Amino acid sequence: MNAEGGLVLVVEHDESVAELQRRYLARQGHTVAIEVDPGRAPAVTGRLRPDVVVLDLSTAPLPVDLYRRVAEAAGNAPVVAVTGPLEPAAARSLGRYRVSRPFSPRVLVGAVADALRGSAPGAAPGVLRAGQVTMDPHARAVTVGERRVALTVTEFDLLEFLMGNAGRVFTREQLLAAAWGPDAGAGSRTVDVHIAQLRSKLGEGSPIRTVRGVGYVLDA
Repeated sequence: MNAEGGLVLVVEHDESVAELQRRYLARQGHTVAIEVDPGRAPAVTGRLRPDVVVLDLSTAPLPVDLYRRVAEAAGNAPVVAVTGPLEPAAARSLGRYRVSRPFSPRVLVGAVADALRGSAPGAAPGVLRAGQVTMDPHARAVTVGERRVALTVTEFDLLEFLMGNAGRVFTREQLLAAAWGPDAGAGSRTVDVHIAQLRSKLGEGSPIRTVRGVGYVLDA
């Protein structure tokens, strides 16, 4: 694994979806390789030896068999299974890292992060903390000390991105792309408004700091 992130092999039959995944994963510092033919996934996995595999099983005629062959080729590297509707028995055969279609790119990024940390989805290591602020991404819950904080969807996504990248300074444009999506039509002033709202809701315990002339950073 490199210093910033891991090598992620994205096996995805839909090229536009694969490109969207690549952009979101690259934003987290990962190096991303794409394979659009799931049938080639075992061979490509064995050749690239990635740190984690995101495996599209939604079009595979034998998804459990493909998953097993990719997992064998991946060795110790985890496999995040992307699936459509599955019978419970089949789902249990696909390991502990799974994402169901349709999914938000942020959900996939979270699953990859869980896989690289070696934590089960929803486990305690997924909880984020900064000072008095605690966030449970899976429960979509934020507290400051013992006080529960009600956030909008966008405020939560923005805070989650900052807490997941504590100590890194981001421009308004980077935050806009992270919380609103790369094709958002909102201007950078929208980020300032939402940061102000977050600080107000978090109160004196807010760990978000302005970096003059650059953007914002969340202090761990």
